[in-house]
Amino acid sequence: MTKQLDARALETIKAVTDSVLWQDPKRQFWLFSPALPLLGCLFALSLRDQDGIDVKNTVTAWAGILFIHGVIPVADLVIGDDNSNPPEGAFEALEQDQYYQRIAHAFIPLQYAALGLFSYQYIKRDLPWYNHLGVAVTAGVMNGVAINTAHELGHKSDRLNRVLSRISLAPTAYGHFAIEHNFGHHRWVATPRDPASSHYNESFWQFLPRTVFGGLRSAIDIETDRLARKNQSFWHQDNELLQGWVMSAVLYAVMYKAFGKKIVPFIAIQAIYGFSLLEAVNYLEHYGLLREQRDDGRYERTQPEHSWNSNHVVTNLFLYQLQRHSDHHAHPTRVYQLLRHFKEAPQLPSGYASMIMPAYIPPLWFAIMNKRVREHYDGDMSKVHQHHKLPSPRMQWATDQATKGLEWLARLRK
Repeated sequence: MTKQLDARALETIKAVTDSVLWQDPKRQFWLFSPALPLLGCLFALSLRDQDGIDVKNTVTAWAGILFIHGVIPVADLVIGDDNSNPPEGAFEALEQDQYYQRIAHAFIPLQYAALGLFSYQYIKRDLPWYNHLGVAVTAGVMNGVAINTAHELGHKSDRLNRVLSRISLAPTAYGHFAIEHNFGHHRWVATPRDPASSHYNESFWQFLPRTVFGGLRSAIDIETDRLARKNQSFWHQDNELLQGWVMSAVLYAVMYKAFGKKIVPFIAIQAIYGFSLLEAVNYLEHYGLLREQRDDGRYERTQPEHSWNSNHVVTNLFLYQLQRHSDHHAHPTRVYQLLRHFKEAPQLPSGYASMIMPAYIPPLWFAIMNKRVREHYDGDMSKVHQHHKLPSPRMQWATDQATKGLEWLARLRK
């Protein structure tokens, strides 16, 4: 009995010591996230009128693509990963520290400042068509990453954060995400009922229309049911879908009034690229993973093994540790600075930013990920969330060739 009391006393002392002495080693680096739209402002201001070929101007116009598909993946490779977790004794102090929430809030005014500057430069600068496209896509990158800010704030219960979430979603016209993600995806993740969970052997290009239109239908159904329970119609002013769409409509109307009809292609390109970037992340987060359905028809509780995770530091700093996705699904309202690493969660070979480009190339994606899905389930394909269609012979051949190429590279590195 005395030994048990001594052990408990030591645990208590350790917890208190952890809470007092532990300091978040990434505390200042979380500022990377709002630094992204700040960089967007600098990129936009750096654009100049162009007559003929101008490599510097072209790089600036396409800086968003170069940054997300080049700079961040390289930084992830160089910096590596970090699977450490904050001690439990420090949880309360970290959760109550408003510094972390202010970082997420700071993203939004910077996001809108960058959007305004990109819009102005798109209209006012004399640029070749491909650099006009680059400016719109770079704005789309920023607003796509902003959906992650909306994700972080949208999981809060207070009205302010939920409104700020919809404001951040307005440029991509993806206001329904805050509803479908919270009340649809989190309920049905890694099951056939979830449009945002990708299937084994389903390419990103097959997944994209399914998740975009399926997510929209799901959000409408969820909000319709919620309002019906309150004896309100779909067109009631409390409809959060309508509120989000009105925000987008007002934003687009202001942009049209300020810049004229020439801004319409910019609005469309940045919105489409922005939400497709979100859906690329959705694609890789649960690829091929499946929750078991019990005899009573219910699905097993969401576990760490139902999300692909990554501890690559740089991407986590930009995405509020979204890559620790298992803990997020276990505790949706948990603040990002507390999200934990789980050993049992399947791990991606690299960070989200590094995995998006392979996701766009189906044979390469299948060559990288299919074997990892099979290994995760010890070769038991009955546990895999499989696509209803088998790959075509041409796709299977391309996947086999990509697999051989990766195996050759692996041997070369040795």
